[in-house]
Amino acid sequence: MFGTNGIREVVGKTLTTRFVSDVSSAIAWVHQGKGPAVVGMDARTSSPALGRVAAGALAMGGIDVREIGTLPTPAVQYNVRELHAGFGVIVTASHNPPEFNGIKGIAGDGLEFTRETERSVEEAYAAGRFAAQDYRSIGTIVTDGLGATRYLDGITSQVDVAALRKRRFRVVLDCGNGASTVTSPTLLLRLGAKYTTLNGNPDGTFPGHDSEPTEENLQDLIRYVRTIGADIGVAHDGDADRAVFIDEQGTFVPGEKIFTLMARESVKKHGGGVVVTPVTSSDAVADAIAPFGGKVRFTRVGSPVVSRAMQSEGGVFGGEENGGLIFAEHQLARDGAMALAAVLEVLVHSGKTLSELVAELPPYHLVKRKVPCPIALREKVLSEVPALMDRGKAIEVSTLDGVKVRTTEGWVLVRPSGTEPIYRIFAESRDRKAAELLADSMAKSVDTYVRSLQGSA
Repeated sequence: MFGTNGIREVVGKTLTTRFVSDVSSAIAWVHQGKGPAVVGMDARTSSPALGRVAAGALAMGGIDVREIGTLPTPAVQYNVRELHAGFGVIVTASHNPPEFNGIKGIAGDGLEFTRETERSVEEAYAAGRFAAQDYRSIGTIVTDGLGATRYLDGITSQVDVAALRKRRFRVVLDCGNGASTVTSPTLLLRLGAKYTTLNGNPDGTFPGHDSEPTEENLQDLIRYVRTIGADIGVAHDGDADRAVFIDEQGTFVPGEKIFTLMARESVKKHGGGVVVTPVTSSDAVADAIAPFGGKVRFTRVGSPVVSRAMQSEGGVFGGEENGGLIFAEHQLARDGAMALAAVLEVLVHSGKTLSELVAELPPYHLVKRKVPCPIALREKVLSEVPALMDRGKAIEVSTLDGVKVRTTEGWVLVRPSGTEPIYRIFAESRDRKAAELLADSMAKSVDTYVRSLQGSA
C-alpha cells in the first residue's frame, strides 16, 4: 500500500472511510503502547473528514491523540519530535491532483516510517489485526493549536533573523492554496520581508493552478515577480515539503540548481561533509561540493530513504532535485519553509542575487519526462528497460533505483513512480540538446513498449 512517500489513492474509490479507519487501526496495532500520536493534515477538501477518521480509529485502538490541524507535512514532523510523541499520522497527498488524498506515517524521531514499519502495517491490515479496545482503554483526543508556532520558532532559530530583517527582501509567495498558507506568510513576516501572496487561501480544489510547482504551473508567479521587481519568488506544493524558486529576473530556477547551490553552501558552512541525494540528482552536486571537502552519497528515490541515510551517515545536507531540501541541523525532513528561509539567508550573506549565485554553478542540464504506464504493467516494463536502451555507448549501468545508464554524453535514468501510474525519465548532459535527445528517445521507446503491451492485452 505504501509507495515511495506514503499511501496515495483517489478519494471515494480506494481511499474510503473504511480504508482510512482500517489502516489507522492497523497503525495503532503496530504501535500499541507507543503513544501518544500526533495527527495533522493538509488543506485538501477531504482532509478534515479523513483526519478525524484517523484520529478516532487511533483512539479506539487505545492511543492518545493530539490533533494539530492543517499544517505542512514538515511542520507535523517537527511537532512529533518536539512533543516527544510515539508517532504521527498525516492525511496528505502532497502534490497529487485534488481527487487524491493519502496517509503518511511518522516515527517518533520525526522521520517517515521505515519500510519495515510500513510492511508491519500492511501485514496487520491484510490480516485484519486491529487494536480495538473496550470502553475503559480508549485513548483521549485533544486539540493543540500551537503546532505552527513551534515549527516557525524552530526555523527562525536556524537563520540570521537580524540580518534578514535589516535587508527586508521583497518576496512573492505562491502558496498554491495548500498547507503553507498557515505558515509561510507568517515566516516571511517574522523575517522582515515585504511580501505578496498568490493563492494564499487554503482550498483543496487548487483553483489557482495544479498542486505540483512546475514551471508551467507557476506562470502567474513568474509574471508577478517581474512586474513588481521582487528579489525572489517562491512556490510550495500542496503539503509544503518543497520550495521552488524564481530569481529576480523572473526566471524559473530548476530544482536541481537550488539543490546544488544549497548543498555547496551547507558543505562550506560545515567545512566538508556528506550530501545525501537520490540517483536522480545532477552531477553538478558532486562538482560543486568537492572543492570544499564534500562527498555525495546516492540513494534510491524517496525522502524517507534519503532521511534515513542522512541519519545513519551523519549527512550535513540532503534532499531531491524537485525542491525537497533537508537541512540536518533543523530536522531530517524535506522542508519548504526552511528552504525559503535558508535561501534568503544565503542571499543576504553573499550580497548577490539568486541569478548570480546560480550562474556560479557547474553547467549541467537536467531534463525530465513522464510516460503513462498502468501499475499492473510496471514490473514488466522495468524488466525490459535495459533492452530498450541504446547501451552501445554505455560506460556505467546502475540498477540502484530503476535503470541508469551513463554514457560519454551524460546519463539517462528510467524508473517507475512510486506515487503515480507513470514512468519518470531523467537525462542529463552538459549540452541541453544532448540531454533532451537522451530523454525524448527513451520516453518514445518506453511509451511504444507500454502501448504494445496494452495492445497485446
